[in-house]
Amino acid sequence: MHRHAATLLALLFLSALPGCAGAQALVDLQVLDLDSQQTLPRHPHRGRDYIQGEPGHRYAVVLQNLTGERMLAVVSVDGVNAISGESAGSQQAGYVLAPWQRMEVRGWRKNLSEVAEFQFTSLGDSYAARTGRPDNVGVIGVAAFRERERPRLYPYDDMAPSAPMARAEGKASADAASAPYENRSRREPGLASRQQLGTGHGQRRWDGATTTQFERASASPNQVLSVWYDSTQALVARGILPRRWHGPHGAPEAFPIGFAPDP
Repeated sequence: MHRHAATLLALLFLSALPGCAGAQALVDLQVLDLDSQQTLPRHPHRGRDYIQGEPGHRYAVVLQNLTGERMLAVVSVDGVNAISGESAGSQQAGYVLAPWQRMEVRGWRKNLSEVAEFQFTSLGDSYAARTGRPDNVGVIGVAAFRERERPRLYPYDDMAPSAPMARAEGKASADAASAPYENRSRREPGLASRQQLGTGHGQRRWDGATTTQFERASASPNQVLSVWYDSTQALVARGILPRRWHGPHGAPEAFPIGFAPDP
């Protein structure tokens, strides 16, 4: 309600120009806990950024366009495309960001009016696991694309004819289905058995969107971002977060307090 309506990509054209992944930062990715209204801090570990998820909390993938041009952001959660629900590939449907626009992607898109909320839940209850795809649970990713420049035929934008809109949401799904499932997240050995949190298919909420045309400037993403997540307990067990308490697995101390406190 308090943000711009998301624009849903309907991919109509794809040029074969070479990509330039790893160049200028185009889109920023953050994760916002919607229940605490806190942007979740990142914890670097062995070349990856991790965040702590709170079981039961809803969250949003926050995208910020850092440029003065339109950008396409293909959003993957647990290795699943957030719009089409297919195993994620960078050539699939995504969200079109206006210049400098900030957008909150709050769930799995069900239609042009609703999403099913992203919610931290157990791995077995995650949307990916429940649909038979548990291997990539625990990572959120964005593949960003520049828009191909078109020759300007009119001196002023308001004199140009309107661009035709995609006629159906199904167009995006059809193109997504034909795309290869590349660029899947690679896990550390044995990580699947240690992962505790996943992203569930939460309650439906209103989230308006429209379709538009977007021609990618390259076949490869111009930027790819990933952030990994899990519960606090799991991140502590893996050494990503320091242990801050003495649990049953910690060594007891004979003199934990210097003086006798009042009862």
